[in-house]
Amino acid sequence: MGENMEKTVNKKHKGKHDKPKPWDEDPNIDHWKVEKFDPFWNEGGMLEVSSFSTLFPQYREKYLQEAWPMVKGALKEYGVSCELNLVEGSMTVSTTRKTRDPYIIVKARDLIRLLSRSVPAPQAIKILDDEMQCDIIKIGNLVRNKERFVKRRQHLVGPNSSTLKALEILTGCYILVQILMVKKELEKDPALANENWDRFLPKFKKKNVKQKKVKSKEKKPYTPFPPPPQPSKIDKLLESGEYFLSERKKESKKWQEKQEKQAEKTAENKRKRDAAFIPPEEPSRQNSCEAEDKTNDVAAMAKSLKEKAKKLRKQKFAENINPEEYIAASGEKPSKKKKSK
Repeated sequence: MGENMEKTVNKKHKGKHDKPKPWDEDPNIDHWKVEKFDPFWNEGGMLEVSSFSTLFPQYREKYLQEAWPMVKGALKEYGVSCELNLVEGSMTVSTTRKTRDPYIIVKARDLIRLLSRSVPAPQAIKILDDEMQCDIIKIGNLVRNKERFVKRRQHLVGPNSSTLKALEILTGCYILVQILMVKKELEKDPALANENWDRFLPKFKKKNVKQKKVKSKEKKPYTPFPPPPQPSKIDKLLESGEYFLSERKKESKKWQEKQEKQAEKTAENKRKRDAAFIPPEEPSRQNSCEAEDKTNDVAAMAKSLKEKAKKLRKQKFAENINPEEYIAASGEKPSKKKKSK
């Protein structure tokens, strides 16, 4: 028993990092805990100024004006300055001489991103804690059809936000669907009560993505026997008789084949060069005769059409003549002319 204990104690390790540490098996130590930053760790402060800025929509302007003192006070504790620009519609955070924590500027960047995406200020300020993390998931591009996307988003929220609350309890996270926050902000404004909200709500572009055609593979007839073995290079040489040729004859044959290929290539290149000097074909006499025949045919056709039109005019004129007028005129006696004295 004593020998086994000595073996376990005197176990050799390849590297220094593999050696067991005294705090590895201590149950009182939480290895996952993130220690809170102590300002004494970085008494000198920052050497360079780091800053981040983000834009916010117009409907968030009023809320941010009201909540900005709270945000400013929260960032002041960490020595971070913040600026709200209502003209450009942007928020900016930057480090100062009082900033000690080098990672707090990244947390401040996440804070202004959350504020611009309709997260309430009390919830967004929680991100400044070291143990808190956030993630912005864009769900607009997950579904191609807009109607289907709206239905799925509504399933995620549930009636009276019951599904969302259940998810928050299960995960221990704060979850926000942006469309709900936008509508709540618009409901508070009495001036926009009777107006259309489409210009404030996020828009989804419909994209027609071409689907790849599925290649249909034709099924070959089933045969229980394996395919015949393909002839190897040596088998092909044996069939042609080249296997028994000497090296000198093989080289001469290769050289001859090479010369034949070169001759074919030179002949083809010469044919291409000579093609540029061949004059174009002149129009033959036969083509001119054909053109004359075509003109004669057109003239004959025009003449026949004129004759037909003349016949039709005569026929119409004959139909319009009333024979009774001529009969009545023939029955009357002709009046005698008075002789002039």
